[in-house]
Amino acid sequence: MAKWLTQEWLDEGKKLAEGQPERPGASARLQYVISGGPDGDIRYYWVLENGKLLESKLGELPDPEVTLTQNYEDAMRIQKGELDANAAFMQGRVKVTGNMAKLLAMLPITSSAEYKQLQADTLAITEF
Repeated sequence: MAKWLTQEWLDEGKKLAEGQPERPGASARLQYVISGGPDGDIRYYWVLENGKLLESKLGELPDPEVTLTQNYEDAMRIQKGELDANAAFMQGRVKVTGNMAKLLAMLPITSSAEYKQLQADTLAITEF
């Protein structure tokens, strides 16, 4: 089990994501900001290319296309599957800056069977 929001957790999640199908055009540089956690704010980023997760690291991405900011509780509920990420976005619980069109183009992936399985697999290796 990897502690949520650590580099170990990001590394394990990247390994799990290796089985995701290629999705031409699903490329983005995403910065995540989780605010108000017990250890303060956490920042991590993903670099996706054609649906493949190339990088998943703690820290700041120098040139993100999209930045998603959410509070710790909502982020945890999304990770646990208790709060739908799309619904949280539509309710304004996930703040987005940057290229909104790029983010919206990627949202349908979150409804795919492969992505839902990846979420379940990630939850199984996550310690909160």
